[in-house]
Amino acid sequence: MTTLSHEPPGAAPAGPPVLADHDSLLSFLTAVFRDRGLHPERAAASARALCHGDLTGMDSHGAANLTRLYLPLLDEGRADPHAEPRVVTDLGAAVLLDARRALGLWSASEAMELAASRAERHGVGVVAVRGGTHLGCAGYHALRAVERGMVGLVASNCGGQRIARPPGGAAALLGTNPLSAAAPAGGHPPFLLDMSTTAAPTGRIRQAAREGRPVPEGLLCDDRGAPVTDPAEFDAGRAHLMWLGGEPGRYKGFGLGLLVEVLSAVVSGSGRGPAPQALAGDGGPGGRDDDIGHLLLALAPDALREGALGDARELFGTVLDCPPADPAAPVRYPGWHEYHLARERRERGVPLAAGLYAELADLAGRTGLAAPLVLGEVR
Repeated sequence: MTTLSHEPPGAAPAGPPVLADHDSLLSFLTAVFRDRGLHPERAAASARALCHGDLTGMDSHGAANLTRLYLPLLDEGRADPHAEPRVVTDLGAAVLLDARRALGLWSASEAMELAASRAERHGVGVVAVRGGTHLGCAGYHALRAVERGMVGLVASNCGGQRIARPPGGAAALLGTNPLSAAAPAGGHPPFLLDMSTTAAPTGRIRQAAREGRPVPEGLLCDDRGAPVTDPAEFDAGRAHLMWLGGEPGRYKGFGLGLLVEVLSAVVSGSGRGPAPQALAGDGGPGGRDDDIGHLLLALAPDALREGALGDARELFGTVLDCPPADPAAPVRYPGWHEYHLARERRERGVPLAAGLYAELADLAGRTGLAAPLVLGEVR
């Protein structure tokens, strides 16, 4: 294994984004994870999960996190490349799994595969995971159930990382606590809802800060609740994430965030955001997201009754056929755009910011790996 500093270069090179060949980008990411000690199959699975963000337009959760999140987890020993998750409790349809600090990009998908296998036998399969690490895009793992004709649900807390305050509270108690659901659409692109329960994930805020651009009002606020549009204020501790729904509907996002905490942490016994030490100021933007909890659920509707997938085809087809208010903007549902964007980027190339590609090329040069192939510039 090559040991390197995980700090990206300080100044991001200017220039237009480049189009990276999808297969060579996957090969590079796989090689990096293998260099850090992951088994080849686990490295490839981790690379696919990470690249999902770039394919679907969630750039803040894609390759940009390689040097900022996943290599630090491995280099600091907070994620164990050789970990073997252990079943703690097995009730047939419900399983409690200790991930033992395995890289979440891989272990969360394995947990969903286990949930789907149990759903084939019982109609439903639930895997609660403790001792987890960051899983990347929750939606990627939910889609693993769809590949087997099932509905998938993923909830994940942020372990001990506390970056969001309860409405009216002066102490951060929760993380972004993502929630995702995916379902087959009967020949249409799969339904995929993938969201943080805060108004934005931290990756989106930090990406805007790196690019030197403001964020819209409604994502950050100061101690008095006034809107903040400078994303650099977040890591400086002078701005806080707002909840999904904005100021008028903040209890909806906050309530969903607490629900995720119950599903992922209370059920599994993982680290919790709302813990007594949080009231003493532990956590914050630099708090560690260790001992993360996940809940992965697979539901096999055809095991309960015949015709469910046909009904899904009709349901989502009806949504697509809804007359649009603006003929230039046809009605779509969550997951439709991401499906088509991913298909296009697999064929034509994955856009990477110039600064990000420079980071990956620098990492390739220092490790002796082949950098992702560039097909051209994004015009």
